[in-house]
Amino acid sequence: MKRREFLAGTGAVLLAAPLAAEGQQAGKVWRIGVFLTSDGPNVEAFRQELRKLGYVEGHNILIEYRWHEGKVDRLPALAAELVNLRLDLILVSGSQPTLALKAATTTVPIVFAGNADPVGLGLVSSLAHPGGNLTGLAILVPEEFGAKQVQLLKEAVPAAARMAVLIHRENPMHRAYLPQTVAAAKKLNIRLQILEARTPSELDSAFAAATRERADAMQVYADLLFNAHRTQILALAAQSRLPVLYLFKEDVVAGGLMSLWALPFRHVSACCHVCGQDLEGHAAK
Repeated sequence: MKRREFLAGTGAVLLAAPLAAEGQQAGKVWRIGVFLTSDGPNVEAFRQELRKLGYVEGHNILIEYRWHEGKVDRLPALAAELVNLRLDLILVSGSQPTLALKAATTTVPIVFAGNADPVGLGLVSSLAHPGGNLTGLAILVPEEFGAKQVQLLKEAVPAAARMAVLIHRENPMHRAYLPQTVAAAKKLNIRLQILEARTPSELDSAFAAATRERADAMQVYADLLFNAHRTQILALAAQSRLPVLYLFKEDVVAGGLMSLWALPFRHVSACCHVCGQDLEGHAAK
């Protein structure tokens, strides 16, 4: 099953559960909010799964959409808009949008689809007993997830002595992963270059800096901005002829070299996806 289909289907089931718990009131039209990056295949898959569960948009459910387009500075205002609509429930994905909603309300039920370490982020009290008004799907990240990414990239590029990592410092998960990445690079005797980007123009600057420092490979953390500007990042990687490890399979499908995604199952496993091209197609060192 594709990650998109899995998350969309799970999100629909998680969202439908609290509505069902309220009882199927005759003639009741549920009003829910959807807080995502943009419209697209994920949203359509979500609508399809809702229909399978008996919820038809415009019939017994009305959906208020808010697209943040990966712009972190827009999150608080958009979250407040949704909360002020007095919705029955809000669906959200991503740690930063979920944190924005948590700050905006303590009463409106919030369902998050695919957040890493919701306990560590302070979204819920525990996985077994979330407490409060938030619940959802936890992508259970192994303790050394950041280290595994460095190790995988080293296996793909054995001669790599200099490695860049692209982060968004304001992303709370990046702050959690970075120490693991630093420690793993040190253990493998790899010189690590930490690059930051908070705007699309800074993405260009980051790749230019990696080229100047003659990085042999790069790791790109998952982020709202990076996901929204996936095409730009892939183009920069190709232009720099730099082997890049991403997090999601979608990056590989779009033309990236390889990705590592931790599956959200009780026993966490990791899938590596590769584009099928040899490394020489991505790097000329």
